[in-house]
Amino acid sequence: MSHKDVKEVKDVAKKEVAPATHEVKGELTYDDKVIQKIIGISLEKVSGLLAVDGGFFSNLKDKIVNSDNVTHGVNVEVGKEQVAVDLNVVVEYQKNVPALYEEIKKVVVEEVSKMTDLEVVEVNVNVVDIKTKEQHEADSVSLQDRVTDVAESTGEFASEQFEKAKSGISGGFSAVQEKVGDGVEAVKDAASNEKARVR
Repeated sequence: MSHKDVKEVKDVAKKEVAPATHEVKGELTYDDKVIQKIIGISLEKVSGLLAVDGGFFSNLKDKIVNSDNVTHGVNVEVGKEQVAVDLNVVVEYQKNVPALYEEIKKVVVEEVSKMTDLEVVEVNVNVVDIKTKEQHEADSVSLQDRVTDVAESTGEFASEQFEKAKSGISGGFSAVQEKVGDGVEAVKDAASNEKARVR
């Protein structure tokens, strides 16, 4: 390869890796569920907010099967540059609801803006219930948890009953052996007595 050929190869290589001088076009968009998830996760750190409520059917599903879906009760409208948010929440009893609303707005605006550069233009909060922490925890036990508890108790009960039956059978078997042994001895004695009488 001549010096001229090497220079041409270098020139071609430079052209191929040279930075583009034109602007790359494209668009960044967010699916609603992404914004819902950002909001749902960020709301977990708000003190006094017990739950974001997903409505009757969502709550019914959560009662049947444990669910950690943070998007329940978070509704959003996502535009190219702005987001509007609607939330249904359960608030802890004796908390200042207007102060909690301000905290929710602050957290939502900060997290959405920090992660997406979208402007949150509206945060609507509908308080659907107020509960004590104890009530909320009791209500949060799902049917799945209850079925698991019942299955465990039933298993323990069945195991105890099996042990009792096994013990009873074992004791009964010993008693039967003893009775049979006593019967055999009685037959031998009777046979012996009969033999002695016949002589």
